[in-house]
Amino acid sequence: MRKLSYETLESLGFGGYLLKEAPEKVLQFGEGNFLRAFVNYWFDVANEKAGWNGKCVLVQPIAQGLTGLINGQEGLYTLYLRGRENGEKVDAKRVISSVSRCLNPYEKEGFEAMMAVAVSDDLEYVVSNTTEAGIVYDPACRPDDVPAASFPGKLTQVLYKRWQAGKPGVVILSCELIDNNGRELLKCVNQYVDQWGLEDGFRKYVNEECTFCSTLVDRIVPGRVKDPAEAAKMEEANGYRDELIDVGEVFGVWNIEGPAWLEDKLPFKAAGLNCPVVPDVTPYKKRKVRILNGAHTGFVLGAYLAGFDIVRDCMQDDTVRGFMNKMLYEEVIPTLPLDKKDLEGFAAAVQDRFNNPFVDHELMSISLNSTSKWRARNMPSFLEYVDAKGELPPCLTMSFAAYIAFFSNEIQALTDKGLVCRRPAGNEYLCSDDRWALEFYWEHRDDDPEKLVHAVMTNQRMWGRDLTQVPGFEAAAVSGLKLIREQGAKAAYASCL
Repeated sequence: MRKLSYETLESLGFGGYLLKEAPEKVLQFGEGNFLRAFVNYWFDVANEKAGWNGKCVLVQPIAQGLTGLINGQEGLYTLYLRGRENGEKVDAKRVISSVSRCLNPYEKEGFEAMMAVAVSDDLEYVVSNTTEAGIVYDPACRPDDVPAASFPGKLTQVLYKRWQAGKPGVVILSCELIDNNGRELLKCVNQYVDQWGLEDGFRKYVNEECTFCSTLVDRIVPGRVKDPAEAAKMEEANGYRDELIDVGEVFGVWNIEGPAWLEDKLPFKAAGLNCPVVPDVTPYKKRKVRILNGAHTGFVLGAYLAGFDIVRDCMQDDTVRGFMNKMLYEEVIPTLPLDKKDLEGFAAAVQDRFNNPFVDHELMSISLNSTSKWRARNMPSFLEYVDAKGELPPCLTMSFAAYIAFFSNEIQALTDKGLVCRRPAGNEYLCSDDRWALEFYWEHRDDDPEKLVHAVMTNQRMWGRDLTQVPGFEAAAVSGLKLIREQGAKAAYASCL
């Protein structure tokens, strides 16, 4: 079977959208599954729907990467977007042709090619996703390194070269999953300006002519197809060999923090894509954390005790789905600052995303580090609801009881790997969390419900405050824990409906 290429597609009579030649308008640091299923997809659709006519040059952010594979397929790869949309099953396939090539800057030729792109008249955007650890200031970097070890160091080299060539500033879109990613990246670049003793004119160029945008990305990307039989079936259906097949969920949104003029400059609005430019991404991050992530943490621990193993099965159960939806629509959404219709639309999409027929998302994988997750994702909604309504939110209260139940259900042992508990169904399961949190539950393994709940709620290392000070919360959590232990978590969830 022939490898994916423009010639191969032509020989197969491929009828989908392709753009073989176009100016290289994007320099992208990162070539992994996420960026190719997210950013390069957006630009590919913009080429087709908005006539953007641009290509992305990818840069390998570390010494080992996909440069050889990407260039071997002329930048082409097949993207599958799978899941549910408006309740309907979707399995869409698209050959992405927005990538021109990939560069390895750790080789002299690749570094020189990157610097050539830096001074190109066509360059308009720099995009990055170098993982959460990528936006970091490394003082060991030097301006003459080939390349600088850190991503901000490489970016400083690129921008300095562009400034020296007298070229206009660019828009930088950071996709790393840290708060204020664009501002943190700019901070690192300014540190290199200082450390390397670069000119004041360049400092002004970086801070005034270049536009550093913090962004919030949201799309689940499983990436490579793990089942060899399924991958072989895909290739057989396609008629070509593709070593870069990528898989993502249907849902996707890219919130970009930037000036108003950027929305018209970017090609996404004209292409009808879900990429709004907003003055502040903070409310959208809060929406994602409180609704999407908060839904996970809010229902999965009790659902696991009730006998469920994957998220999709939970969404097909009236009680668990009803519990999650009541928690989101009646308890979480009223505490958020965005438009109610927008929030309800996002919550509706969450149910579709969790009901994805192509993803077996295990509840136990979501259960990792649930103590810090409940504090970050659910506790703010809980406390704000109490402040606003003067009463306890029943589902969030029960989710806290379920959290305690999960970490205390027939504790068997504390091992190097975690805390071993036993499920009502009889099988043992491993709780993974901060070691001190696991040791706490081990020490309290013989407590009755009243004593255990009191110890948990007064543990300020867990919550940053004494939760027994919330009127009625302690008694409600004790009642919820007893109900879970005596009648089961599903009955406890049903009691909230």
